[in-house]
Amino acid sequence: MRRRLTALLLACLALPLPAAADAVTVFAAASLKEALDRVSADWEAESGHDVTVSYAGSSALARQIARGAPADLLLSASPEWMDLLEAEGLLVPGTRRDLLGNRLVLIAPAPAAPVPLGPDLDLPALLGPDGRLAMALVDAVPAGQYGKAALLSLGLWEEVAPRVAQVDNVRAALALVALGEAPLGIVYATDAAAEPAVAVVAEFPPESHPPIVYPVARIAGGAANPAADAFLAHLAGDAAQEAFRAHGFAPLPG
Repeated sequence: MRRRLTALLLACLALPLPAAADAVTVFAAASLKEALDRVSADWEAESGHDVTVSYAGSSALARQIARGAPADLLLSASPEWMDLLEAEGLLVPGTRRDLLGNRLVLIAPAPAAPVPLGPDLDLPALLGPDGRLAMALVDAVPAGQYGKAALLSLGLWEEVAPRVAQVDNVRAALALVALGEAPLGIVYATDAAAEPAVAVVAEFPPESHPPIVYPVARIAGGAANPAADAFLAHLAGDAAQEAFRAHGFAPLPG
């Protein structure tokens, strides 16, 4: 009996084991949540690998990576933070590319009437005596930086600056407006499309702020991860780009 059990055990050990699913860790701008969740789920079903996405403001994610946080990919809402990581040698050379574009909008709790956005707009009056303008951190988070640049370009920043409620990321700004805690907010068009409780009352002219570009790259320093390389390639493929487009993003060529 012992011989038979030994032979059976050896036969089992000789059988090929199923390949283990590799895990991919992605740090991504908060504004990408719905779109990237869909893209990740589709790729997991197709590849058999696992994707874990950590969403936050691009500035917070870049700082975490600079401090050694274990990420395979970064998908930022701003080239600036990607530039800083690249300068520190924290990106895998040759993997960075501009993936997506977006638009900047002014929102209010739904329903809401359009606002004539321009240099003559009295934003403080629209906010009312106690209202605040919800924005992501204007000196660190891309959505806040784009928003401040747009307001400066239109000559609206100085009067409204004392009335700005700054929060950690663009989704937090969206939530303030959706919950009625702020009468107005500045977010990306894709954020507004994802939240039925808000309405877009104006779109900022593209020339009023730097182009909104989402770069993506592999993070250096970790062990080789072919699954992460494959997911990076998938993000630029037709299926993923169509999913991003369906959520309001503008895929960028090349």
